[in-house]
Amino acid sequence: MSLVKAKKHLGQHFLTDKKIAAKIVNGLVHTDQYTQVLEVGPGMGILSDILLERTDLETYLIDIDVESYHFLQEKYPQLGKRLINGDFLKLNLSEIFPGKYGIIGNFPYNISSQILFKILENRESVVEMVGMFQKEVAERCASKEGTKDYGILSVLIQAYYNIEYLFSVKPGTFNPPPKVNSGVIRLSRNDVETLPCDEKFFWRTVKAGFNQRRKTLRNALSGVVPKDKMDDHVFFDKRAEQLSVGDFISLTQHLTSLMQL
Repeated sequence: MSLVKAKKHLGQHFLTDKKIAAKIVNGLVHTDQYTQVLEVGPGMGILSDILLERTDLETYLIDIDVESYHFLQEKYPQLGKRLINGDFLKLNLSEIFPGKYGIIGNFPYNISSQILFKILENRESVVEMVGMFQKEVAERCASKEGTKDYGILSVLIQAYYNIEYLFSVKPGTFNPPPKVNSGVIRLSRNDVETLPCDEKFFWRTVKAGFNQRRKTLRNALSGVVPKDKMDDHVFFDKRAEQLSVGDFISLTQHLTSLMQL
């Protein structure tokens, strides 16, 4: 089999260190809650080799790259329909996985936020995710209120998942090496089935608050709730980065009540 050429427009950087690959795969620890896992962007299969050795998991692979798909078809003929040539972002996951499942991958850095939002959209079924991202994205997801990295992804992910920053990875372990360091995180679904507020309004509030993060929420949220409807609640004099996930839920509840007056 000829090796797959990494394609810049797909953000491909193939991991070459098998020990790091094993650490990523071993990050899947909640498999008592699911038996199927989808690897996104397997490339030439350095994670897949280890995934397919696990007897507790039924592995599926999806790659948008036709060259990778044909390479993996030849490498893993036993996969059959469990090897998919397609775009993860456009995939109807519920058609493939009727129950709970996990997601794993060395994700393309140019679409990392979209991948995380796709996981959030499917949060009722995605029990666990272990993934490698650009380090600053991984840190942003795991950061807490009061820090400069805390933002929209931090709040939305932590509303539904417990998050752990597992370890960092240097550029030299990839071919071609990226220009940035990488970080591996694990998301584990928490016990929250639905938030105790209007969830669409919660998402809108979080996004509006951080889109003008230097402003106080009184100003940042003026496009969501007119200023003349706002009262003297302490949250309005704070900036978005100062509010915890619980605070944003409380703020959403408060805004909802103000809108009804």
